Amino acid sequence: MRRDRKGRLCDPVTRRWRDRIAGPRHLSHFVGMCGDVFHRVGHGGASALAPGNTLASFDAAVEVGVDMIEFDVRTCRGELVLAHTMLDARRRGALRLHDALAHLAGRRFAGVELNVDIKHVGCETALLDELRRTGLLGRALLSSQVPEVVDRLRAREPRARVGISVGGRLARLTCRWADWRGQVLNGLAARRWDALMAQHRLIDARLLEDVADRDGRLYAWTVNERGAIGALRGLGVHGITTGDPRLFTPHGGT
Repeated sequence: MRRDRKGRLCDPVTRRWRDRIAGPRHLSHFVGMCGDVFHRVGHGGASALAPGNTLASFDAAVEVGVDMIEFDVRTCRGELVLAHTMLDARRRGALRLHDALAHLAGRRFAGVELNVDIKHVGCETALLDELRRTGLLGRALLSSQVPEVVDRLRAREPRARVGISVGGRLARLTCRWADWRGQVLNGLAARRWDALMAQHRLIDARLLEDVADRDGRLYAWTVNERGAIGALRGLGVHGITTGDPRLFTPHGGT
């Protein structure tokens, strides 16, 4: 563990991500006191309080208090929209990425990180262009359950923060993970990706230790029970995604 210019302890991965981030306000938010950083992540914004992947949900998340907003991106009818499934994308009123980022670039969201979950191959170039246009690339952690998506993002924008997302058994079979732990850890060691976004039931102390040993970050999703959130925070994960960010407070939520 080294110290920064002000003499504060600062781990290697925090230094690397700090150096990639543009803007002093963002820098201050992300590294905090230049130690371990925990992110309270709102799933779809605050999907327990308003429909996920909508402006209302983003507003609700900020009002409750989050450090990062997660949302899904896919292509539908030739444009990028926020939608978890193709059925969601085809519904009337699906939020366009262009409109979502314009909203998130507003003053109200200054300092809030973004976790963009890309659902399929083919979105990468247009997504990066929109993030650059709105000045939000430096505040975004781009993730996907599809390794090819993450590789394409890395190739097109080496400065981008990227994470591999690993889901339950069926999702792992679909993505052809033969040995998901070994493959993910090898990817972290090779800097193929910077973070692991794991379905919370996959997380244990050994996984956290192995990820940290490779200078990675471990995020748990999607956790909607206060007890599970407390256990994961006690374990030391770097972020937790929940549909109800009120659960991060002792007496909030349902």
